[in-house]
Amino acid sequence: MRIGVLTGGGDCPGLNAVIRAVVRKGVATYGHEFVGFRDGWRGPLEGLTKPLGIAEVRGILPRGGTILGSSRTNPFKIEGGVEQIKSNLAEQGVDALVAIGGEDTLGVATKLHELGVQVVGVPKTIDNDLGATDYTFGFDTAVNIAMEAIDRLHTTAESHHRTLVVEVMGRHAGWIALHAGLAGGANVILLPERPFDVDQVAGYVEKRFQHQYAPIVVVAEGAQPLEGQMVLQNQELDSFGHVRLGGIGQWLAEQLEAKTGKEARTVVLGHIQRGGTPTAFDRVLATRLGLQAIDAVNEGDWGKMVAMQGTNIVRVPLVEATKELKTVPLERYTEAEVFFGS
Repeated sequence: MRIGVLTGGGDCPGLNAVIRAVVRKGVATYGHEFVGFRDGWRGPLEGLTKPLGIAEVRGILPRGGTILGSSRTNPFKIEGGVEQIKSNLAEQGVDALVAIGGEDTLGVATKLHELGVQVVGVPKTIDNDLGATDYTFGFDTAVNIAMEAIDRLHTTAESHHRTLVVEVMGRHAGWIALHAGLAGGANVILLPERPFDVDQVAGYVEKRFQHQYAPIVVVAEGAQPLEGQMVLQNQELDSFGHVRLGGIGQWLAEQLEAKTGKEARTVVLGHIQRGGTPTAFDRVLATRLGLQAIDAVNEGDWGKMVAMQGTNIVRVPLVEATKELKTVPLERYTEAEVFFGS
């Protein structure tokens, strides 16, 4: 077969490991041919391709980002987009697609499968919020980057007796904030799943200062105060209907400084969490997902997503994978609350 590979949505460490595994096994074991579609769904939509063989994937295992490029293109928002994709696939002689992405990218893959395109999905999101898989690659790297930042911030916070508010990624799910906060010894963790009381957070901060230590507050970008709204950079929507978040950290720091009388500063980690070399865990997980994905393609098991359940790599229907977000359950947040303010 001639197989197209694309990566869509936000980039993350481990994408290249998936591409490498798909191509290496696809060529060496099954004798398939590959073509890379550039910049997510824009690639098959506009016919943007690049060669993708053994030579092209050598040495990419430790590289962050994606050699194929990415975008947030939604072909279903473009008139005639689906027909154009089908036409370009036929023109390129492409028999099947491996789509690597998160909720939005795999949502497009699901719809295309229902319209007759032969596709297999691989889950990718640093937010770890896809319901059908226990972990997504990129999450472990993002958590470790955030944890290292928190470790460094502890020392400067102590030196200046400041509150430091660390804003991490997490639109609707607070997995990065929860794991990085726990691992980094944060004194308060705020998630999108549970609106917070600013006065209560200020109380935790004051209690921490009473112990002669400076507090670290970790807040997910999608967290919001009680009866409040998400803090937005602007009201513009992307092609999948998402607003651009950002600013909750600065807003919270200003509130805490006003309520406690102690200086508060904000650190927004932003895209630092997406970049750089993937951890060993993410390299191995991404590789295993890629190997299972090309097996599914070779067997003609279309409309499936490969997923990690326990320690096994399994296949689940794409429609199940994108049906609902996996958010942080209350009991996991309750575990973390033990350390708040102490």
